[in-house]
Amino acid sequence: MGKRLWTEVERYFDGLLLPADPVMDEVLKASSSAGLSPINVTPSQGRLLWILARVQSSRRILEIGTLGGYSAIWLARALPAGGRLITLEADPKAAKVARANVKLAGLAHVVEVRLGAALDTLPKLEAGGERPFDLTFIDADKPNNPEYFEWALKLSRPGGLIVVDNVVREGEVVDRASRDPSVLGVRRLAELLHEEGRVSATTIQTVGSKGYDGFTIALVAGDGT
Repeated sequence: MGKRLWTEVERYFDGLLLPADPVMDEVLKASSSAGLSPINVTPSQGRLLWILARVQSSRRILEIGTLGGYSAIWLARALPAGGRLITLEADPKAAKVARANVKLAGLAHVVEVRLGAALDTLPKLEAGGERPFDLTFIDADKPNNPEYFEWALKLSRPGGLIVVDNVVREGEVVDRASRDPSVLGVRRLAELLHEEGRVSATTIQTVGSKGYDGFTIALVAGDGT
């Protein structure tokens, strides 16, 4: 058991369940050519985000951490006519690549890439009177996960979903002696969720071509929940 087998299994299911997607292939190539780190979600994880957005009947989606726009495109493809996705990116180069990739995918009219540190741009969303979001995907710098989650909760509608990526950290999340800022950020998020009565949450461990990790899904109270 190991990454080689996990990758083979991932490829097996992707080959059967995910249709060929030349646009997404070009998006990944463009991100790689620009020198962006290959830390985007996998195709199967992107498909999961798409499914969650569809099940949620999402019309408004917030993403924290854009990179090259790969996950933003998956999510935006799930939106109905008139839907909107706002994605926040701190790195100017990544934001530029993401905008080009979103345009390549034919979604420039749906996706807005906002440049700036998320903890600076999130308050502006609230101050600007943005309507509540149906789904928020958090995939940015892990030390700030708790703060990102608190903002996501504030900006979510009752019954909304909040998804946080990379929360298992190759299992290091259970190492109480770890001083890794990313691990500490994930642990603080888990402790926050433990105390937060306005959400019901679970964490799913994952394995695949990107190694051993996982994601947390939190359902915001309301709409009968």
